[in-house]
Amino acid sequence: MSYHCCTMVVLLSALFILWGETGLCLEQEGEFHFKGDIRHFSVAYNTVYIATERRLYQLSHDLTLVQSLTQRGILIDPLSYNPQFNRVSETDMWNTTFSVNVLLPLVADENLITCGVFDSGCGYCEVLDLKNVSNVLYKEHIQVGSLWRSSASVSFLVNVETRTRTETYILAAVQQDRDKPSKASCPPVSHAVQLYNTNDKQMGQIFSFNTNEKVPGIQSVGDVEFVDGFQINSIIYLFSNLPSGDQNNKVRLLWLKDEKYKPQTLKSLRGATLSVSDGGRGCRLIASSVIPGGPPMLWIGVFSVDGGQTNTELVLFDISPDLSGGTDTDPDFCVECGNRDRPEPKTLRPEKVIFRQDFMTSVLAVRQKEWTVLFIGTGDGQLIKLSVDKNYQTMCPTVLYKTSDDRKVFSKLHLDQVDLKHVYVPFQNQINRVPVSKCSTYKTLQDCWSAQDPYCVWCGSKNSCTFEEDCQDSDWLSIPDDSQQNKMVSYKVAQDQTGQITLNIQMHVTVGKDASSNFACQFSPSSSERFEMKQLPPKFPHCTSILKDSTLPARAGLPVTVKIRLGTTSVEERLNLLNCTNIRGPPTSVLCRKCIMAGCGWTANGCSWAKEGVGNDSVCQKMESWMNFSRPEISSITPSVVSFYGRNHAVLSGSNLSSVIGVRIQAAMDCTPQESPVWNNTGKHLTFHIPSAENKGVVKVCILLPDGSCHGSAKITYRSAPSCSNISPNSSWASGQRKITIQGSFLEFVEIIQHSGAPQEVTLSGNINYEPLQNLTYHSPAAGNTRGTFSSTLYLKVANKSLACSTGITYYPDPEFTTFASTKTGDDVRITIQKKADKLGMTKEELSVWGIHEEKLHPCIMTEKDTNEETEFFICEIQGTPITKFREIKIQYGDQKVTLNTSSNPYLLMLIFLLLIPCIIVGVVIFYQSKQKKLAAKMNKIMEDLELDIRNDIRQGFVDLQTEKADLMENVGAIPFLDYKHFASRTFFPESESLMKMCIRDIGQDAVKVQLDESYKGLSKLIQDQLFLTSMVHALEEQKSFTIKDKCAMASLLTVALHNNLSYLTEVMETLLKDLMQQNSNTQPKLLLRRTESIVEKLLTNWMSICLYGFLRETVGQHLFLMVSALTQQTAKGPVDCVTEKALYTLSEDWLLWQAPDFTSLKLKVLFAVGSDGEVSEPLEVGALSCDSIEQVKEKILSTFKAKFGFPYNTALRDVCIEFEKDGSFAPLEEVDSSSEVIGEVMMLNTLKHYKVPDGATIKVLSRKIHPPLSPQGSLKDDENFSGKYFHLIDPDVDEDQRKNPERKKLKLKEVHLTKLLSTKVAVHSYVENLFKSIWGMPHCKAPHAVKYFFDFLDAQADNMKITDPDVLHIWKTNSLPLRFWINILKNPQFVFDIEKTPNLDGCLSVIAQAFMDSFSLSEIQLGKHAPTNKLLYAKDIPKFKQEVRLYYKQIRDQPPITHSEFRDFLLEESKKHVNEFNEAAALKELFKFIRRYFTEIKEKLDQNGAPAELTEQLHEVKNLFDGLKSCSWD
Repeated sequence: MSYHCCTMVVLLSALFILWGETGLCLEQEGEFHFKGDIRHFSVAYNTVYIATERRLYQLSHDLTLVQSLTQRGILIDPLSYNPQFNRVSETDMWNTTFSVNVLLPLVADENLITCGVFDSGCGYCEVLDLKNVSNVLYKEHIQVGSLWRSSASVSFLVNVETRTRTETYILAAVQQDRDKPSKASCPPVSHAVQLYNTNDKQMGQIFSFNTNEKVPGIQSVGDVEFVDGFQINSIIYLFSNLPSGDQNNKVRLLWLKDEKYKPQTLKSLRGATLSVSDGGRGCRLIASSVIPGGPPMLWIGVFSVDGGQTNTELVLFDISPDLSGGTDTDPDFCVECGNRDRPEPKTLRPEKVIFRQDFMTSVLAVRQKEWTVLFIGTGDGQLIKLSVDKNYQTMCPTVLYKTSDDRKVFSKLHLDQVDLKHVYVPFQNQINRVPVSKCSTYKTLQDCWSAQDPYCVWCGSKNSCTFEEDCQDSDWLSIPDDSQQNKMVSYKVAQDQTGQITLNIQMHVTVGKDASSNFACQFSPSSSERFEMKQLPPKFPHCTSILKDSTLPARAGLPVTVKIRLGTTSVEERLNLLNCTNIRGPPTSVLCRKCIMAGCGWTANGCSWAKEGVGNDSVCQKMESWMNFSRPEISSITPSVVSFYGRNHAVLSGSNLSSVIGVRIQAAMDCTPQESPVWNNTGKHLTFHIPSAENKGVVKVCILLPDGSCHGSAKITYRSAPSCSNISPNSSWASGQRKITIQGSFLEFVEIIQHSGAPQEVTLSGNINYEPLQNLTYHSPAAGNTRGTFSSTLYLKVANKSLACSTGITYYPDPEFTTFASTKTGDDVRITIQKKADKLGMTKEELSVWGIHEEKLHPCIMTEKDTNEETEFFICEIQGTPITKFREIKIQYGDQKVTLNTSSNPYLLMLIFLLLIPCIIVGVVIFYQSKQKKLAAKMNKIMEDLELDIRNDIRQGFVDLQTEKADLMENVGAIPFLDYKHFASRTFFPESESLMKMCIRDIGQDAVKVQLDESYKGLSKLIQDQLFLTSMVHALEEQKSFTIKDKCAMASLLTVALHNNLSYLTEVMETLLKDLMQQNSNTQPKLLLRRTESIVEKLLTNWMSICLYGFLRETVGQHLFLMVSALTQQTAKGPVDCVTEKALYTLSEDWLLWQAPDFTSLKLKVLFAVGSDGEVSEPLEVGALSCDSIEQVKEKILSTFKAKFGFPYNTALRDVCIEFEKDGSFAPLEEVDSSSEVIGEVMMLNTLKHYKVPDGATIKVLSRKIHPPLSPQGSLKDDENFSGKYFHLIDPDVDEDQRKNPERKKLKLKEVHLTKLLSTKVAVHSYVENLFKSIWGMPHCKAPHAVKYFFDFLDAQADNMKITDPDVLHIWKTNSLPLRFWINILKNPQFVFDIEKTPNLDGCLSVIAQAFMDSFSLSEIQLGKHAPTNKLLYAKDIPKFKQEVRLYYKQIRDQPPITHSEFRDFLLEESKKHVNEFNEAAALKELFKFIRRYFTEIKEKLDQNGAPAELTEQLHEVKNLFDGLKSCSWD
């Protein structure tokens, strides 16, 4: 069937509606979920195509949905010659699903070929538009590929060179299984391998495999399962498994050679057997990948060595084709299958087993410089990265991504073809886009090098770890190309025959051209004795120095500092040179390591000079310890299978364990081990914590002795984390102990169960053998609040991690049993118990009942339960008893016991009650009068206390207000201004960090003039045409899909692209502003420039930022920084709530900590630990508050340290721990511990007051890395539910709290503390005034050029538009300068300085910014007692500010105008200052994306505006150039 004959088919297909799928969601960038399971996926340059069970998806390279096409429909006449398939909406009736078995993007023809089968039919193929899969170009009912929905078959495109052109065919290799039944109504697929046409121009037309020479294809002798296939140059490679009856398996490789025609190509069949073990049988191939960059043709395969899925290996083969033998002679595959003898094929042996890991399912090989990087998917949901050097030596594997459960990774992985920096990782019903490296997370040169990542380089010009292509000059260094090294810098000490000592330094790095050409070394001996060193000329990577004195200090050695420079990167190494022959002692592993670390060599006689012995510490590992220890052995570890979060309190059993000091846990391939301390060591058993692991899998375990040696051997398996899918029953009575069953996976790893709202934890100890559990039963803990109903979240605690269940349980009050009745039935007594109906759903099995007679218990067997709307009835029987009636019963549920009694004679009770009524009335009256007197006295006392507290709070506020003085500016230090390009990028792109980074050049690139290619030059020239640019802007703004976010991005990209021509940018802005004014002139001219709703309004913001940067930095910047610093210091003088970040001293009522407790100021003496031997520094005095949390104390210590010494402390905040000296010893201060106060479900953060730290106390600062605490505790703020679990100064539940802590009974009134706002204002007011005056001040009686020029422009436009209202002009100027520029700077000082903005600081700045804008307002606001405090705070200052603003505007108006030539010179000077600081090419590339998206609309607008034909042609030429650039990138 021809393409030309299917016009009707295309028209019919155009009638489909693409129905959205409710189940799909884009959860985050780089992740996409599907409702059905993935069947196939493929990648074509910038698009990902995924076929699921229900739909076909077209995603962009960043996994954004572009199109989707349903695969469900109606199949009409499935048994006829030409059945019809019509797609329908997923909500309509359907009778079949098209299951895709072949999914092949044919980029050259811009087609996507899909073939497969129907549920109830035969084969079917479609040709779809590659750019829009909803566009069906052709369809045909024909079998290409397998007949079955699930089969071990592969298909891919191959190119065959004919005499005239290159033909592309589909190679379909179909599983052959003689036991699988065939479809009676469908033609059988008898060929294992066949070539099919891809277009009508080929002989036999599309999808045909017939030619003039009728070659049926390649057949298999027995069953075959195909795994993978590809074509490299003219050779086609095909891999398969041949299962046999004896449970063995043979892995076969077929070679086909491009022989001009399909028949000859198939007849060129040759084969080989891949042998992993002896004989090549028993192994199965699971997945494979070719390694780019041959010859030789290297290939890597995932093999199952036991025939299953568990025990897998990654094996490297050289699969270079052997074309010397005959063709079509393979014993397992044939084209012309006669009875001739067929010899056994050759056997290929592996080059090396690269990696062993359980459950490997897929592999992708990528060449990165001299390295091969392998990305490995596993059956338990991991993506592992493994780097292999040219000698096939492997780095430590790293886990790039892992799931919390055991989701299997799909058998195929693909690389993102756009940036080559992401891997697509498909799972059952989702696909993730995972970065190939995490270079940016390594902050130092050493960290970058130690990561041993071939993708990462240390970029000297950026001073950061990046991808090599992101370091745009050659000033970089990275790991060496050959093999793994332990140190970046190594050294050897040698002595020649004359006694001369030589120090040889070697750098183990690969460097760029700029770095290697600028290589230098400097040796500096530092000793009290004089040592001279003669330095030889350095030759990368070696530096050599000769000691003129041939002797070294005998014991201490000679300290030498070596400074090495590579380009702009400097490396400093401190060495201690020892005389190698003086390193003596018993030949032990300890002495051997000391010798090797000193740069010496180890010989059989001990330590010697470097050239005389072995310089590798591997020789030391074979040596015995000199210490006299009995060799310990490991017999078992319980548990030995854990989740990747680890396990607390594991038990190791064995012999001779008394001397063991730790347990070493070693991951695969001798990577960095983890060590865990031990306790409760009895000699036969010891306890230790199994630490968390980065990846899942098996690790080795040995036990450490004091000499550093490790003995014994055991294994621990890391698996997925536990999860819960269902909880039954989903409720509990408040007293707890109800039997609850959790359903889920890996529940055997759960150690503790927690319920929110329940103070007690449930520790699990039943599963002693740690067998896999899908059901976990426990008894619910009692609720903390036994009244009322509440929902509780259930947490599974594994090691130190709490995992929340997706479903929770509800706590209800305990069941209420009301009465019971006892009835004699034969020999038994029937008990009927009544209970109030509730939502607990209590079953009869949860209830135990006994009848009580003469203090003896008689068990009652539960028989049934009945229910009506208000009452539940439980019925039980006491069997075989002579007792006729029971007057008392005992009921037990959980651990609660209830006793019920039957009622006595009702008439007697009624008489007694009537007689008691008068007595009760008299007693109640007497009690009421007595209670009333006590209550009145108590209320008087409470009111007196309350009045006293309020008086004290008001008096203290008055004292603060009158004594507040501006003593805030002692240690501000240097002002951390951002440079221009970072200021501009943050102003241009405040909401897009990617564009912010993309559009600036980094250090080292600024001086480089980048040449644009033809496409970028063409676009640059095009936007320099004002008619085109204004037409494009108007065309885009007319589109409803062009959002405000797009407009802002467009304006900022234009600013970057035209930054070198600010004069032209100004002209364009003026033209667009005039157009905007014409639009607003007839409606509301006062609203002009009030919001950013057009491109020109954002353009004006950027223009102001460029032109006023010099004024901002030279005049305003210092005042702004002083004001921000003053606010920060004033806030720190009073309490700040660590959880909500509210403060007592603030300008914003919303951020006022009016609940602040009483506090005192403390002066602490802080000691800093030096080294690991207990030495401490001189004390440093640090100010703190008694109510500060431990985290806040650490912050104040580090802040004081930096202010005192001018540089930050060498340990990060999260790695700092502090201790408090008490009674001669130091006790740790922790954020929370067992002594922390708990209110309801929430825990209070510990404060200095909690630990009773007095004024003048001594605090010691330690590093967690050098002094690990006994109970490690990371930052609590890392917890996602930090604000829900903890509180600091603001109580979570005041009513409950008043019952617990008498100190908190003081009533706090917010209004009493409003004076703190005024106190803060007084403290910082002089800084605010100075700032405002610097903004509207007139240095040298001249406004900044841009302000004067633009205000004159506005005046001129008002004249042209005949606007006489002065208020309109005032509003225009206010909207364009203060509102559009200064407010942005006032509220975002982080745009100007390298500082962080806290929420409280943001609130204060908002108040100041509001006062600033009120100063420009023309209206008079009447303020009363209900007015907001942010208006009241500066109400008296605003009139004075308004007068200054009016004078400011008048001075600008009266100032002589600036000529166009003067302003043009100013703009030219601004452009020159910042030449090449912006990435013009990146901005042009992003601009063209908008042009491509709205190409038709722009072209139409140009035609409307009468653009010349040359301009339209230029636009088309630019589009073609960019499309060609895209095509070249694919090629």
